[in-house]
Amino acid sequence: MISYVLLTGAIALVCGVAVAGVGLLVLARLRGRSIAASLSAVVAVAVSTMILSLLVANRAMVISTVDARRLAVLVLVAGAISLACALWLGRRLAADSMWAAEMRERERKMEASRLELIAWISHDLRTPLAGMRAMTEALEDSVVSDPATVREYHRRMRQETDRMTRLVEDLFQLSRINAGALRLTLEQVSLRDIVSDAVSAASPIAAAKGVELVADPTALPVVLGSEPELNRVVRNLLVNAIRHSPPGEPVTVHGGEDGEHVWLSVCDACGGIPDDDLDRVFDVAFRGESARTPAADGTAGGGLGLAIARGFVEAHQGSIAVRNEGPGCRFELRLPVAAAAREDALRP
Repeated sequence: MISYVLLTGAIALVCGVAVAGVGLLVLARLRGRSIAASLSAVVAVAVSTMILSLLVANRAMVISTVDARRLAVLVLVAGAISLACALWLGRRLAADSMWAAEMRERERKMEASRLELIAWISHDLRTPLAGMRAMTEALEDSVVSDPATVREYHRRMRQETDRMTRLVEDLFQLSRINAGALRLTLEQVSLRDIVSDAVSAASPIAAAKGVELVADPTALPVVLGSEPELNRVVRNLLVNAIRHSPPGEPVTVHGGEDGEHVWLSVCDACGGIPDDDLDRVFDVAFRGESARTPAADGTAGGGLGLAIARGFVEAHQGSIAVRNEGPGCRFELRLPVAAAAREDALRP
C-alpha cells in the first residue's frame, strides 16, 4: 500500500514538473496579454498535469484501464468547465483592473486639481485681504484723513469684500456639484427669458469695458430646467466672454432648436485659445495668464465660473463645449427640449 502511494505521488510529481515547465514557457510568451489568457493557460496546465498523470499511471499499471478512461472523461469535463470559468473570471478581473486604474487616475487628477485650486484660492484671498488690512490700518492710524481718500478706501474695501463673497459662493456651488449634493427643481423655463436676464445683468460690465453685447434670444424655446442654475450658466459664459474680449469687439449670443436639443452659443473675440488648453478650459481653477490679476471692475474670479457652468449643464442632462472660431472662441451648450428632458427625468 505504501509503495502504491509513493509510486502514485512520484508519477504526479514528475508529470507536474514537466507540465509546469511547459506552462512557464507559455506564460512567458503570454506576458503582456490579457488576464483571461493567463488564467486560461494556468487552467490548461492543471488539466494537462492530471491527464498526463492518468496516462502514465495507466501505463505503469497503477490504475486499471477502465478507471483511467472514466477519470479521463471526468478530468476533461471538469477541465472544460474550469477553462470556461477562467475565461469569465479573467474578463471580470481585466474589467475590474481597468476600472481600478481609471479610478486611480481620476483620483490623481482630482487631487492635483484640488491642490491647484487651493493655490489659486489662496492667492485670490491673500491679495485682497492684504490690501484691505493696509487700508483699515491707514484709516485707524489717521494716516488717511481727507474725506475724498476715505471714501475711496471705503469703496475699494467694499469692492474687495464683494469679490471675496462671490469667490466663496463659487466654492460653495462647486462643492455641491463635486459632492453630488446638487438638487435641481425642474420646471418649464423660458430660455429666452434666461438669456434676456443674463444680458441685462452683464450689460454694465460690458459697457464699462467697451464691449458690445449682441443677443437674439427670440429663437430659443422652453426647456425643462432650474432657472437659478441656468441663469448662472449663461451669466458665467457672458462674463467670461466680456472679460477676455478687447474693447470695441462684440460678444454675440445665438441659439436655436436642433431636434431634441436646444443649443445656445456665446462667441467672443479673445483671439482664440491654444489647442493644448482647449480640453482644460472647464477644469477647476484653470484660467489664462491674463486672468491672474483681477480686472479693474472686479470681474475676474477664481477660475471657477466655467467649471460651475459645466457642472450645472451636465446636471440638466446637457453638454457644453468650446472651440476656436473666427476672431475668438465659441462656447456652446446643448440642453434637452422640455419634452425630451421630462422623459429623461421620469425614466428610472
